[in-house]
Amino acid sequence: MPQLHAQPYDIAANGFYFESREDYADKAGSNRNDYGDPVEEYEIQFIDGDNIDCDLAKAWGINQANTGQYFEACESWDDHDKTVFIIAVGEAGYSFDPDSVSPSDFDVDIYYVDGMKELAEQFVDEGLFCEIPDHLANYIDMDAIAYDLAMDYTETEVAGERLIYRTT
Repeated sequence: MPQLHAQPYDIAANGFYFESREDYADKAGSNRNDYGDPVEEYEIQFIDGDNIDCDLAKAWGINQANTGQYFEACESWDDHDKTVFIIAVGEAGYSFDPDSVSPSDFDVDIYYVDGMKELAEQFVDEGLFCEIPDHLANYIDMDAIAYDLAMDYTETEVAGERLIYRTT
C-alpha cells in the first residue's frame, strides 16, 4: 500500500504520514496547529510505494478529496488497469470522475515494445499488412512503417517500462 503525506498549508502545523482513508481521517481530525486550532487544508504528497502507484498518484492528481478513491484503485486495480488510467488521464488528457472511474472507461491500446520499429515488426509478423511472401520479406522497410506508425501511436514510459499506446 502506498504511503502518502499530508502537508498542511498552515505553517504553524505539522503534517503526518498515512496509508489509508481511515488513517487520514483519524490523523486529520485530531491535527492542531501551534495555537490549538484545527488544521483544515493539506497538500497530499506521494512518499513511498511501487513505481506504478507513484505514476497513478500523479495522473490521479491526489488531493484531500480523492485520496480514498486513489487507495481503492491501488488495492483493486491490477498493473494493466493502472497503466491504462495513467496513459488515458496523465498522457492523453482524458477526464474522470473519482467516484465512479474504471479503467474500462478509457479506450487505450497498449503495446509492450521498446520502440516503433519493434511495433512495426510485430505488426508485420502478425499479418497486419497481409501475408508477405518469404522472397519479399527482405524488401519490407521497417523504418518507413515505424515512421508511419508514429503518426497514430505514441511512445511513453510508465513505472520505468517503455511502451507504445494509441487512444481512439
